Amino acid sequence: MSEHHLTKTRYTSFNLLDEINQGLADAGFEYCTPIQEQTLPIALAGHDVAGEAQTGTGKTAAFLVAVFNQLLKNPADENRRKNQPRALLLAPTRELAIQIHKDAELLGSHTGLVFGLAYGGTGYEQQREQLASGVDLLIGTPGRIIDYYKQRVFDLKACQVVVLDEADRMFDLGFIKDIRYLLRGCPPPKQRLSMLFSATLSHRVLELAYEHMNDAETVRIKSERPTADKIKQTVYYPANDEKIPLLLSLMESLQPTRSIIFINTKRVAEKLYAWLEGNGYKTALLSGDVPQKKRQTLLKRFQDGEFKIMVATDVAARGLHIPEVSHVFNYDLPQSGEDYVHRVGRTARAGASGAAISFACEDFAHYLVDIEEYIGHRIDNEAIDYAALVTPKPPIKLKPKKPHGSSHRHGHKHGKDKHGSRGGHGHKHGHKHRK
Repeated sequence: MSEHHLTKTRYTSFNLLDEINQGLADAGFEYCTPIQEQTLPIALAGHDVAGEAQTGTGKTAAFLVAVFNQLLKNPADENRRKNQPRALLLAPTRELAIQIHKDAELLGSHTGLVFGLAYGGTGYEQQREQLASGVDLLIGTPGRIIDYYKQRVFDLKACQVVVLDEADRMFDLGFIKDIRYLLRGCPPPKQRLSMLFSATLSHRVLELAYEHMNDAETVRIKSERPTADKIKQTVYYPANDEKIPLLLSLMESLQPTRSIIFINTKRVAEKLYAWLEGNGYKTALLSGDVPQKKRQTLLKRFQDGEFKIMVATDVAARGLHIPEVSHVFNYDLPQSGEDYVHRVGRTARAGASGAAISFACEDFAHYLVDIEEYIGHRIDNEAIDYAALVTPKPPIKLKPKKPHGSSHRHGHKHGKDKHGSRGGHGHKHGHKHRK
């Protein structure tokens, strides 16, 4: 983490167990971020916490340290069965669940705790077998977890800790009925430690906390602006047919080390990918209907630097911790200020600096007023240098996709579980089991 993002509080000041301190040392963590500094004393004392902080501020390490402490200092009941997890950690998207699991394995490598991961889109039987054989921490998305839960692969009666990450996104994606259902299967709030984290502690999120937590203490870590202070934000006003030439000229002049380009629809994402590839930019394409194994491979190759550009729909806007993203481009302006904040939050992670460049084109410029009202300031305008616009080479030709057995308007593939298999599309409440 950047030193500018850290407080003067050391982890060693919390009197943590050696097993936890060793994991923190392995990760190179010495000083706390503000959300860690303020929530850890509360959670380590056994009190519930509802925390509000911007993305990329260290929330995951805050709750993982508290979970490890709670489980190691309070041994499981001797009558606990092997298929009863001791902690339930819920995330709205599979990418975030995978990242939490990865962090848990690093920070908890000396604890002796067993970490389980459950999310939709892949590995159904493998995940099922792992949960049946027993885990201490169950990390995953609500849909896949509730699927196994209804099959009685595991139960939550021995759960000592519950964590809800990105609770506001849980509401956005229609998971709240599922969350409440799972929480009712856990011991009562007074008999467990509960932690909730959210980009915004809105009324509906706090209502969830009041209902399912034990007098939670609220912690708010706020910047003066909803977007990170170190993000340089600019907006251009291109005509629709100028967007490709403008993007290519910016790529040429700025030479981003690693960039994410956000668009609003899968169809435009595919077209933009074809243009970038046709003009010599090796690009990763991430949208909701990319198979899970391919998504993970693409993300790893992007993180490893094999791709310098990722074109993504909003499925990638939350829950991804990708270091050293120098530039975020809103090729299409998002339809809300909240989505804008989460998109541009992919850069300037953990105190680093970054740039967010938006195109207010003919189709989406009308969203700019609401975005600026939400973030509380005007975004600096940049004039287009028409003399520098690149004349694009033709796009590559995309291979036609094989047709499904039936049409799905929203990119859902049949044969997958509804909950979380697409990484977080809204859905109606209802559960079906599948093998």
